[in-house]
Amino acid sequence: MMLRGLAFNPKILHFSPSLPLFSLNSPSFSSRLPSFSGRKNSILQAQGLGFKSENQLGTTMDLGKEVPELNRNLYPPIEPYSSGFLKVSDLHSIYWEQSGNPNGHPVVFIHGGPGGGTSPSNRTFFDPDFYRIILFDQRGAGKSTPHACLVDNTTWDLVNDIEKLREHLEIPEWQVFGGSWGSTLALAYSQSHPDKVTGMVLRGIFLLRKKELDWFYEGGAAAIYPDAWEPFRDLIPENERDCLIDAYHKRLNSDDMETQYAAARAWTKWEMMTAHLLPNEENIKKGDDDKFSLAFARIENHYFVNKGFFPSDSFLLDNIEKIRHINATIVQGRYDMCCPIMTAWDLHKAWPEADFKIVPDAGHSANELGIAAELVAANEKLKNIIKNGGP
Repeated sequence: MMLRGLAFNPKILHFSPSLPLFSLNSPSFSSRLPSFSGRKNSILQAQGLGFKSENQLGTTMDLGKEVPELNRNLYPPIEPYSSGFLKVSDLHSIYWEQSGNPNGHPVVFIHGGPGGGTSPSNRTFFDPDFYRIILFDQRGAGKSTPHACLVDNTTWDLVNDIEKLREHLEIPEWQVFGGSWGSTLALAYSQSHPDKVTGMVLRGIFLLRKKELDWFYEGGAAAIYPDAWEPFRDLIPENERDCLIDAYHKRLNSDDMETQYAAARAWTKWEMMTAHLLPNEENIKKGDDDKFSLAFARIENHYFVNKGFFPSDSFLLDNIEKIRHINATIVQGRYDMCCPIMTAWDLHKAWPEADFKIVPDAGHSANELGIAAELVAANEKLKNIIKNGGP
């Protein structure tokens, strides 16, 4: 069913469970995630809209009827029913997989980084009975080959790869889901192919502007995480610290592999130590994985040195008009250090038609309890629109 043309009022929704945070990567997480159906807390109201409870998610049709409660729990782990590699250039092949319902509504998961790759837990944000879930690893990341390769690796190459994958899988149109760098690429793809996108869910907004890069890589977030910042900074001699992104670029592209690995470990650990509101040791350990770190750090740094390959700093904001009609939800952790809320706020102001949900007790990671709940609920809302013509 086509979703475009349905108009919904802008909203700012808040979710603040008084529950302990724990890793969603735990095998027993799905069974441990509590149900929120019995909670009656009131939430902050936005722009004069009368949202009665978190259970209603603040979404009301113009007819005034109450909205059915949306599931906010991750779905159980599942395995792919098909997978493969798609050759997207003379050099690059990208890994893809499909899980869920082969005849369901297609949704493509766009991972972060760039260079982060996908993981099995990414499938659990979607109802496997309803969605045909497509995951893929971007050029040089995850299982895609060649590993950590920067040649012919730009935003616009990736946009073309997503479109090639859609055509390869014979999908007329699909829902787009992306967080962090995945939100950047999701916006770039959707603005390039708005007629192929049925809905969007975006998390931890990153628009790859200079002020965002300066915040995280030139000392802004260091005010909050000085203990994590100093090892990242101190790998670089004092006389090269006027631009740490450039200094790391030199080392991540060194002829000496140990120099590359040392820089990759420091770069990756800095991000992993700041990605959660509360420390997540499993996430931090990714910084010790040389294979993961090399792709993650090299590709991220490559994109940042090249300013995302965008023609202007505000390119994605300047092109919101192309996707304004698409039903979308923006989910943002209040205390996101990697992609601070100022960016999500700028996107919200440029695109007030999209639902805007601030999670008040979360940082950056999709694997934080409140953010995961909002992401699942956003997918459920789009599912209900497709099934019933309303949320």
